[in-house]
Amino acid sequence: MYSDPNIKLVKSNPFITVIIPTKNSELHIKKCLSSILNQTFLDYEIIIRDCISDDDTLKSINSFNDNRIKVYSEIDSGVYDAMNKGITTAKGEWIYFLGSDDELFGNRVFDNVYELLKTSRNMAIYGSVLVVGDAGWAKDGEVYDGHFSIEKIISNNICHQSIFYNKRMFNNSETFNQSYKICADHDLNIRLATKFRFHHIDLIIAKFRGGGLSSQTDANFISDFDNIVIKHHPYRVHKFNLLNIKIQKEAHQQLMNGRFLKSLYLYSVLIYKKTIFKMFLKAKK
Repeated sequence: MYSDPNIKLVKSNPFITVIIPTKNSELHIKKCLSSILNQTFLDYEIIIRDCISDDDTLKSINSFNDNRIKVYSEIDSGVYDAMNKGITTAKGEWIYFLGSDDELFGNRVFDNVYELLKTSRNMAIYGSVLVVGDAGWAKDGEVYDGHFSIEKIISNNICHQSIFYNKRMFNNSETFNQSYKICADHDLNIRLATKFRFHHIDLIIAKFRGGGLSSQTDANFISDFDNIVIKHHPYRVHKFNLLNIKIQKEAHQQLMNGRFLKSLYLYSVLIYKKTIFKMFLKAKK
């Protein structure tokens, strides 16, 4: 169990701020908080943005009686609104977002990343997550998902539970776009990757519980996807590949929804397009 909070020195400007949005999270919030409070590294604060839970979420949180936990309970317009509000109140040099049903992977995660965070010139440091339960885009027990190139960030996204963001990344109004209720983190990473280098470390950061919000479809994001990529990565991603990415995402979504024939058709179209494109490139040589 974590040590007595009364003997901890709480700094006015902690090194890491953990931001956790909650809404009726009593089922998992104790495990989530325990995974943080059991860390061997102590220089952090926990900001909980609760959307007026009407279960025992706040009771569970208050049972820890730890002076590093700061709770704000008020109406918000969704998880990304809560995360944006968390950014504005964060005092840490580095910001880490954790779902209320997720957990850090072991008690030395912060210790393992501290030296790199302290000395790195990179503004985003990320590892992987262990998926618990099917997430739609990853299966139970899968480690997601190693190193990400720019193209991979665009097509698949880095799970935000694996990323430590330097707070300075958010200084120029770079926050979560609340018009995307499910994929605002994907949109944010696409935008940030145009300005900052994302550095990968070979480390599992968290246990990510599948089946939640991120396993659903974001129609607004899908509709805007091409324009987002063209706007922020015009020289990195060919328009031909944009359509391929969109087809791949739709095919995967159809498969997750049990529409196997439509998914098979879309995957067939994707294979055909990639084959034709490779023939085209070969002919150009």
